[in-house]
Amino acid sequence: MALRTTAVLRSSLSKWAYNLSGFNKYGLQRDDCLYENEDVQEALRRLPAHVVDERNFRMIRAIQLSMQKQILPKEEWTKWEEDKLYLTPIVEQVKKERLERESWEKEY
Repeated sequence: MALRTTAVLRSSLSKWAYNLSGFNKYGLQRDDCLYENEDVQEALRRLPAHVVDERNFRMIRAIQLSMQKQILPKEEWTKWEEDKLYLTPIVEQVKKERLERESWEKEY
């Protein structure tokens, strides 16, 4: 019972923090906000073109809204339940490959 209560509390806290962050009010997803270092740029190169286009649309729309000091209507906000990590798994794979390559290069 305590484990279930903890899971519900964690989920509620996660949703609260997600909405507090504010990026969802511009229609952005969590992975849209990743800092674009070399690993993220490589992961973006590996994405299908339509996913990159959708990301670019969200980013441009968010920049325009920010410049106009506006946010999207509430029904268009990105919802916590609908926000899927589309880039993070690829970034993790790129990091793993980079670390393996660096380790290999150190050995030889």
